[in-house]
Amino acid sequence: MLKLGFLVVLAFMGYWIDHNICVEGFGVNWGTMATHMLQPKIVVQMLKDNGINKVKLFDADKATMNALAGTDIEVMVAIPNDQLLTMTDYDQAKDWVRRNVTRYNFKNGVNIKYVAVGNEPFLTAYNNSFVNLTFPALRNIQNALNEAGVGDSIKATVPLNADVYFSPESNPVPSAGRFRTDIAELMTQIVEFMSKNQAPFTVNIYPFLSLYANEHFPMDFAFFDGTPNPVLDNGVEYTNVFDANFDTLYSALKAVGYGNMAILVGEVGWPTDGDKNANLNNAYRFYKGLFAKLASNRGRLFLSIF
Repeated sequence: MLKLGFLVVLAFMGYWIDHNICVEGFGVNWGTMATHMLQPKIVVQMLKDNGINKVKLFDADKATMNALAGTDIEVMVAIPNDQLLTMTDYDQAKDWVRRNVTRYNFKNGVNIKYVAVGNEPFLTAYNNSFVNLTFPALRNIQNALNEAGVGDSIKATVPLNADVYFSPESNPVPSAGRFRTDIAELMTQIVEFMSKNQAPFTVNIYPFLSLYANEHFPMDFAFFDGTPNPVLDNGVEYTNVFDANFDTLYSALKAVGYGNMAILVGEVGWPTDGDKNANLNNAYRFYKGLFAKLASNRGRLFLSIF
């Protein structure tokens, strides 16, 4: 297993529209699987001290939620993959919403904005374990939110890995992006449902993994400071894998009729230990380029939207 060291992974909240990237802000992912746990109130104070106003959780731990109460920090709570089967029962989904969402919906409560239904459930490593569970669970949770009267402000989404879409080997450019063949019909149903409920598509993009998976992957393409061999696609020049990856997703969404859908980048980051490319210097280089990109508030797509 790849060790991430002390990396803090950014949760980039933004969406691409009409050739511009509209950055709503960024936050951090807060997980509880750690060898040295900090008390929730200490973590919340760290978030406040550093001006972080968005946080993405991997569960809905009671102590964490209590620490977030009254802070106005926007929160994405989560249902772990091992609970997806339970959520396919609507009564269970309603009970989960009652216990983990609406109970915090009071003055000085928790500012919940999203519910993550699973986490990268379609990874090929899971051998289809969650393929038949994710959409029913998503549908039940959003419908339960709607029934509870909070569906207008709290949206259910599914954080997905970038492996749910691809560019065919015969045309390996962003404009050829499509959803993975084995889940294409399912992804279309999920996207249609989320769009109907005005929920965003959530994707985790790790340029580091391109290096980790392929030792021949061009090193410079994983960062944001240019490359001597950019990827050309219909007149657009791609100098980093993040942009190329993101536009591949946009193309996949457009191909199924939802090119105007809001997109959240749920995770993006660089590890500092566990691999020859995981070190402080590379992490600094990556984050320096990423922050500059976010600060510019602009980006290019391979074709016009709308």
